[in-house]
Amino acid sequence: MKTDSRDGSESHPYRDVIGRRALPHDPPLFVDASKEIFFITICCKKRAANQLCYPEVASHLFQATQFYQRQQRWFVPVILLMPDHVHFLASFSMDVKMTNVVASWKRFASKHAKINWQRDFFDHRLRGDEGWREKSDYILRNPVRAGLIAKYEDWPYVLLPTDG
Repeated sequence: MKTDSRDGSESHPYRDVIGRRALPHDPPLFVDASKEIFFITICCKKRAANQLCYPEVASHLFQATQFYQRQQRWFVPVILLMPDHVHFLASFSMDVKMTNVVASWKRFASKHAKINWQRDFFDHRLRGDEGWREKSDYILRNPVRAGLIAKYEDWPYVLLPTDG
């Protein structure tokens, strides 16, 4: 393998055109993604600026989330918008790739809600001792930890299954 002259590391098959590492998102072949829950974070390109927490933007994002759910591309039990990023839990149907579904959702948001996303996204597959309820609580308390509200119940930019 070639050596990267900047840091002496070997070239990596997941490097993108500007040298940053592009993370592989699809789970290993031994993992049945349709039986797994993923914690996903997508960030806006411009950090520390509110792009997402506006009623019209939230409406576009939540409608797209519900549309993808009706299409059985994914199941999202919770999605929460922060000013410059979004957190959600998702499981994916067997016949779709997580990367493709998330990329498609981001493209829709870019076009219809004028969101400028960072390249890629972060995902973490919940494992044995990590319950989805624990991660949901973590997501719901994010605006409280950020000092945006006092009680998580007061945050208007969240969609739960009972909401629609």
